[in-house]
Amino acid sequence: MPKRLDPKKMVERLKKSAAYRIAYYDNDFMDEDFCRPVRLQLELLKPEMLFEEQNILSTIVVFGGTRIVEPRAANAGVRRFEKRLAQKPRDRELRIKLRRARAVLAKSRYYDQAREFGRLVSEEGQMSGNHNWVIVTGGGPGIMEAANRGAYEIGAKSIGLNITLPMEQEPNPFISPELCLQFHYFAIRKMHFMLRAKALVAFPGGYGTMDELFEALTLVQTKKVKPLPIILFGEKYWRSLIDFDYLVEEGTIDEEDLGLFVYADTAKDAWDFIRYFYASHDSAEVKQPDKLDLS
Repeated sequence: MPKRLDPKKMVERLKKSAAYRIAYYDNDFMDEDFCRPVRLQLELLKPEMLFEEQNILSTIVVFGGTRIVEPRAANAGVRRFEKRLAQKPRDRELRIKLRRARAVLAKSRYYDQAREFGRLVSEEGQMSGNHNWVIVTGGGPGIMEAANRGAYEIGAKSIGLNITLPMEQEPNPFISPELCLQFHYFAIRKMHFMLRAKALVAFPGGYGTMDELFEALTLVQTKKVKPLPIILFGEKYWRSLIDFDYLVEEGTIDEEDLGLFVYADTAKDAWDFIRYFYASHDSAEVKQPDKLDLS
């Protein structure tokens, strides 16, 4: 005897199949390699629409180390290792960790400077009701948190462009909720850092900070973007880290390429330079963003 058919159950089974899912609701389908172009397009489109909705006219990018925490936390880290080392005075690994904790403490002043910079920029750019000079960071802890915090403390908007990482990154709590985004692709995230950028300030940091810094320097050097202020915050740190003069001596960059950036050691000096740069270019008040060359 043939099995009795139950059309209702058969239809329900069809509706539960993966093939029946609407394509853009099908996460398994969207995660396939052949959908990468679509995912790239969506990561470019969604933030652009959000920024237009929020009337974000121009931004100032702030980068810096995730491990450079506020002085109180840095002090606590030093005391913790001092206490542990007192119990195990011959522990070589603890001595190394204490030395590094003290180095972080010495740089914790940059947290306060980044916080002050976020406040200064946001006060002038947003307190009149406009959304110019909006602070944008990578959305994480450390220097990024400090810059977002400076804007938050005076009631201004700020942006956080978070990235998915193997070690999960939590967005810092001071980002404006409507401007807290998350990316999968570093390349698209980089584009959004630069699309409305009117300046870039690089505080002491590691690989990520240097990656973004050299990306910006290359874009200006190759004239993919118009000249913009690029500020290396913490002259002693950056001069110790990178010998730009050596690159000139070796003929790998031109001497005029040294003029693509300046050093600063205070939030006021960094902000004053940005204001001077645009005042001297007859565009102190930015009304519309210059488009990044995407061709």
